[in-house]
Amino acid sequence: MFRKVLIANRGEIALRIIRTLREMGIASVAVYSDADRAALHVRKADEAAHIGPAPSRESYLNIDRILEAAKKHGVDAIHPGYGFLSENARFAHACVDAGFTFIGPPASAIAAMGSKTEARRLAKSGGAPIAPGTEEGLESPGEALRFARDAGFPVMLKAVAGGGGKGMRRVDREADFVSSFESASSEALRAFGDGRVYVEKLIENAHHVEIQVFGDQHGNMIHLGERECSIQRRHQKVIEESPSPLVVKTPGMRERMGEAAIRAAREAGYFNAGTVEFLAENSGQFYFLEMNTRLQVEHPVTELVTGLDVVRLQMEIAAGTKLPFTQEEIALRGAAIECRIYAEDPGNNFFPSPGKITQLSEPAGPGVRVDSGIYAGWTVPLDYDPMLSKLIVWSDARDRAIDRMLRALGEYHVGGIRTNISLFEAVLNDAGFRAGEIHTNYLDEMLRRGISFEKPADEEVKRIAALVALRQQTETAATAGVASSNGSKWIAIGRDALLQ
Repeated sequence: MFRKVLIANRGEIALRIIRTLREMGIASVAVYSDADRAALHVRKADEAAHIGPAPSRESYLNIDRILEAAKKHGVDAIHPGYGFLSENARFAHACVDAGFTFIGPPASAIAAMGSKTEARRLAKSGGAPIAPGTEEGLESPGEALRFARDAGFPVMLKAVAGGGGKGMRRVDREADFVSSFESASSEALRAFGDGRVYVEKLIENAHHVEIQVFGDQHGNMIHLGERECSIQRRHQKVIEESPSPLVVKTPGMRERMGEAAIRAAREAGYFNAGTVEFLAENSGQFYFLEMNTRLQVEHPVTELVTGLDVVRLQMEIAAGTKLPFTQEEIALRGAAIECRIYAEDPGNNFFPSPGKITQLSEPAGPGVRVDSGIYAGWTVPLDYDPMLSKLIVWSDARDRAIDRMLRALGEYHVGGIRTNISLFEAVLNDAGFRAGEIHTNYLDEMLRRGISFEKPADEEVKRIAALVALRQQTETAATAGVASSNGSKWIAIGRDALLQ
């Protein structure tokens, strides 16, 4: 097993990895930019290395600086987390060339699945159903438009090297196709250095269901069940859960999807953790979407329903250990839900809300987990993704997990900045969500209907308001020389409100 591991990431995922390393008796090395000098992952790691200025390209995306830090601190292995360099085949290759174990899949598998068109080809070779689409990435809209006419609108345009919803456009009519193609291509070029786009027939109102796979370096491959990720905004997941309400009510679907996911991973020569994503119709028919060659943001819901430490399993497989169980030994228990807590203002078109966290109160109790990278007094930087933490709950049934999540959201308070907590309360209280009747456009439809993001004042807020009113009235009375009887009346009203 490894002696020391560098985490090439930041925030809550860096902390998540640090905690498993500590349990395993492995020393941790954090990296940080100028913007993250006071970050929690830097404070909690055994060692820390400064890797550059705030911009990602000069720090967390700078392969040379990360490898220099790894050499300086004498690590055995590097864990990329998610985002940044986690799906960069060149980085995985560079780690191995420099003598470090890359805690993830081989560079060849990352490269193969990093191309969405190549991933579709591999999945098809493995027998997975794929949605109709162009076979190659295109740099001009002509051939893509011909396919769209034949397949019929609506269609989806997707970046060949895409991820995170970038370079993706829905097109509902031919008149918008060329401008949408050019927009998607331009965004893809800026984000990934590759402007090629392919077109795919849109599967309307589909569920987004993904399968967590694990392979070792000895040829063994299993899956850990599914996650439902249909609640999305701008093609970004915001609520995830396991198991999927669609899969639960569809006999044999988990087995079919699991087998398709494993076949696709095998086609790519895969090992370690990976996620194969599908779009699924209410009938149970599903289509391969893509493969993410890394640890997923939403891995905690799988951990809670399986009882496994996914990060620990990554470490063991990277060290050459065989998978410690067979597919038959994997069982899902209960239901888990995750909400991604962001520093953003839902009432202002989800505009980012960086700034100093003046107060922090995180929920607790049975079945509640908070994967967080923040603390009171820390300033949320403008430079990175605004996700603050992940709130995850588990219960023995989905309806109870929803109730538990609502209780936990009600206890979560982040002072000084705006968060999207009120959005989650609205979604989890929605009848359609509670019934599991969800799809990838569900949140957009809710937002179009209108959601109130103003929370009703709770007792604490009422007391604070009463105290403010009391102080203002007392100061006014003292200044104006109001009779003591009136002042006493206001003091009594304020005191009664504070004590209620």
